[in-house]
Amino acid sequence: MNVIEFKSRFAELLANVAKDVINDHHLFDLPSNQKPWFDTGLDVAAGTNLTSFAAGKTQFKDLPITLEPNFQLWFRIGQDGEIFRGTRDSHSFTVEQSGRLYLASYFPGEWCSKTGELATPDEVYDMVTGNLAVLLINWQGNMLDGLQNIAKHGDVNNLIAMEIDRLVAPIVTPEGWDYLWFTGPAEIYQARAVPIKKSAICCHTHNDGGLLQKPVFLPFKPNTRLRWSWKIDALPSSVREDTLPTHDYLSIAVEFDNGQDITYYWSAELPPETVYRCPIPTWTARETHVVIRSGLQGLGVWLNEERDVYQDYSDAIGGVIPGNIVKVWLIAVSLFQHEEGVCQYADISFLSDARIVPVQ
Repeated sequence: MNVIEFKSRFAELLANVAKDVINDHHLFDLPSNQKPWFDTGLDVAAGTNLTSFAAGKTQFKDLPITLEPNFQLWFRIGQDGEIFRGTRDSHSFTVEQSGRLYLASYFPGEWCSKTGELATPDEVYDMVTGNLAVLLINWQGNMLDGLQNIAKHGDVNNLIAMEIDRLVAPIVTPEGWDYLWFTGPAEIYQARAVPIKKSAICCHTHNDGGLLQKPVFLPFKPNTRLRWSWKIDALPSSVREDTLPTHDYLSIAVEFDNGQDITYYWSAELPPETVYRCPIPTWTARETHVVIRSGLQGLGVWLNEERDVYQDYSDAIGGVIPGNIVKVWLIAVSLFQHEEGVCQYADISFLSDARIVPVQ
């Protein structure tokens, strides 16, 4: 939905809403090339119930990449408040601490602190253009009642219905796992019992991205092996994934105590054992991709995998070997080509010194 239509349709819809439903509402234009943070001029009080809706796109000037509000729009309340974002083009939240409301359009930046300082130079925002239109509604009562009241009068591109759905039927993150804080939350992963497997982590990514992590402390020794089962039903890319505009993939990764990680994935085109550093500039120094399967053969079937992580680290990264494994990651990216990826993971474990260390 374009920004003009978004503004027009919400203005018409809100004009018909009873005055005892909404305290007020505000509309902001957030330029994609403006580095964080955008001052809304609004001071919000603790306990205030707010819902945001957003439209528009961030576009790279020299690359065929567009990003939408579900990943781009971040919030901060107060100059030292903790940053947060939603998982869709809408987000409802209750203000925890009074302060000034700030907004940010995120990528190609990257956070270095939970209060919104940047790890990237200001100049990266010269790479993009575009605008996000952000509507903020301040409710008199709770968010769900307010949304349901507005829905009686209509909807705007299904945004209201989707936010009601998010509040009524939230997707629960698998127990013991958390999303990487500086890329933000998602609704990609959930734990379920599935045929053949007693327990699996199911992944569905579409026009979003999420990096799910679980802490694991394991001394990193020769012959340390990672084992897992997966069933990939749909790859989020139909072409090789080693360029920024095509870097959509599904993977399982191991993080080490030196900040490096190796991520194993199924490529659409690259041959098995292809190794490359991540093409996302802020990730190039930390992440190494290893292709272990390729093409369409085997999709839709449970497959068992095993990798000698120690040997892979020596071959793909080299240098001083880290002392410990600290996390396992599940990664899903479909931000760049806006396609869909579907898979399931099960039976994740390490084998070290003839000892099995279960992860999932």
